[in-house]
Amino acid sequence: MSKIGFIGLGIMGRPMAKNLLKAGVDLLVNDLDRQAVAELVGMGAKSATGEEIGAACDVIFTILPNGPIVQAVLFADGGVATKIRQGAVVCDMSSVTPQESRFCFEKLAQKGVGFVDAPVSGGEPKAIDGTLAFMAGGEQKDFDALRPYFEIMGASAILVGPSGSGSVTKLANQMIVNLTIAAVSEAFTLAVKAGADPEKVYQAIRGGLAGSAVLDAKIPMIINRDFRPGGKISINHKDIKNVMASAHAIDSPAFLSAVLFEIMQALKVGGHMDEDHGAIVKFFEQQAGVEVAKKA
Repeated sequence: MSKIGFIGLGIMGRPMAKNLLKAGVDLLVNDLDRQAVAELVGMGAKSATGEEIGAACDVIFTILPNGPIVQAVLFADGGVATKIRQGAVVCDMSSVTPQESRFCFEKLAQKGVGFVDAPVSGGEPKAIDGTLAFMAGGEQKDFDALRPYFEIMGASAILVGPSGSGSVTKLANQMIVNLTIAAVSEAFTLAVKAGADPEKVYQAIRGGLAGSAVLDAKIPMIINRDFRPGGKISINHKDIKNVMASAHAIDSPAFLSAVLFEIMQALKVGGHMDEDHGAIVKFFEQQAGVEVAKKA
C-alpha cells in the first residue's frame, strides 16, 4: 500500500485512522487537536502539514466538521492541493452538501486529481470496530483505488453514482436516522407520561415492525440517561440544515425535516449541542414534563 494521508481525528476520524494503522498502512496525519495527533504518532503514524500530505501521498482522506473547512484544508494557502501530485485521489468522508462535494471534484480535476465524496454511517461504535458503511460519489477508477482502505475501515462501500451522490445519500441517511430518533422520542415520552415502564415498552416493540437499528441504539442510552456523544446533536443539526438547503435548491419538499430542524434549534438554545443526538428526547420530555428513564 502507498503512503496515505488522513486529516481529521475527531470522534469518527481517530478510530478510523487507528484501524488503518493496525492494518499496516503507512499513515501521515493532521488535526488541530495536537493530543489526537500525538496519540496516532505514538501508534506509528507521522505528523504532517496539509501541504506535506498533498506532496507525499497517493490517497488522502478527510473527515471534517463541514464543507467550508474541507475546502479550506484542501485549497487554502499551504493546503493539501498546494503541491498535490497528479493521479492522487482525495476522499472526503465528511457530511457536506452535494454542491460542496462537486466543487471539490471539479477543482481537483483541473489538477489531474481524483475526488470521491464518501460519507459514512454507523457512528463511533462502528468506526471503532471497523464496520462503517461508506456511500460514495465519484468515478469508478477512483473508487476502486480507495476500496482496500474502505475494507479496513468499514463493512460495506457502495459507489452510488457521480460526484455528489455520496453526499446526497448521506443527507437521506441523516433524515431517516434523526427523524426516527424524534419519532421514538415522542412515542416513549407518551408512554412514560401514560405511566408505562419505558424499558418494558422497548422490549415489547423491538421485535415488531417498529423495531430498528435506531431504536436498539438509542433507547438503551436514553433510559440510562447516557448522552455521551457517538454523534453530537451539533453535527446532526448541521446535517439537517444541509438537508433543508439542498431540498430548497431543487424544490423537493421536506416538511418533517423542517420541523426537526426547529426541534434541534430549541435544543441548541437549551445548551444540548454537545450531547448525543439521542438527547432529541429532551425536547419532548420538556414539553410533557416527564423523563424517559429506567424505573428504579
